[in-house]
Amino acid sequence: MSQDNLVGLACSQCKRVNYFTTRNKKKVKAKLSLKKFCPWDKKHTLHTEAKLK
Repeated sequence: MSQDNLVGLACSQCKRVNYFTTRNKKKVKAKLSLKKFCPWDKKHTLHTEAKLK
């Protein structure tokens, strides 16, 4: 897994980065947004791509 392709998925409710995934930045230009389970909100919420520090 290359560091360049690694992106974090942050919850739209609590703004915490809960998941990490990869994406091909050459082929996929738009930001990722997936519906995932947030352990802090205890429900499924929309997680969008966030910057990693």
